[in-house]
Amino acid sequence: MQNLSFGIIALGANLPSGAGDPVHALREALAILHDQPDISMISASRIWRTPAFPPGSGPDYANAAALIRTGLDAPVLLARLHGIEADFGRDRSTGRWSARVLDLDLIALDDLVLPDQDTLDRWITLPPDRQRVETPDRLILPHPRLQDRGFVLAPLAEIAPGWRHPLTGKPVSRMLADLGPDGLSGMSPLAPGSGLAQS
Repeated sequence: MQNLSFGIIALGANLPSGAGDPVHALREALAILHDQPDISMISASRIWRTPAFPPGSGPDYANAAALIRTGLDAPVLLARLHGIEADFGRDRSTGRWSARVLDLDLIALDDLVLPDQDTLDRWITLPPDRQRVETPDRLILPHPRLQDRGFVLAPLAEIAPGWRHPLTGKPVSRMLADLGPDGLSGMSPLAPGSGLAQS
């Protein structure tokens, strides 16, 4: 019997695509994820409006999070996500934090730490000025900026508030609280998700 893992995917978009505006793109991406072989959708958050980061770098984003179950390993799952992005017209050559038609980030897969604890810790503690210019040359899990991003944590808190970071042990609800009152500045729920959320 195939071993199944729980995965967390963060979705974002702030440019129109063939699927329409960013909200429609996220709904379409959630539906595509739901229909993927080897991926089962467990739940999807509401869609949130989020100011672009860094401030002034583009239109507001639509953001959401999805909890999945999959038999795919992390590199294969990431390649599947990149393939969906490409189908939407995502150009990955435009640089970090650029406007995009669709972003599907693999945030976590069970409590897997990749490639190892020291590397993950290095990327988590990377100074902000170096975050702008340095990009990992391999898959890092959990996502090293997870605990810093309200646009990931707020949607994730709707569907997996008790999920714990395998390195820090903090649950999503605590990471979100640790952002303080400015952590969700400018953010607001924008629309229901795909209708796929289950109790």
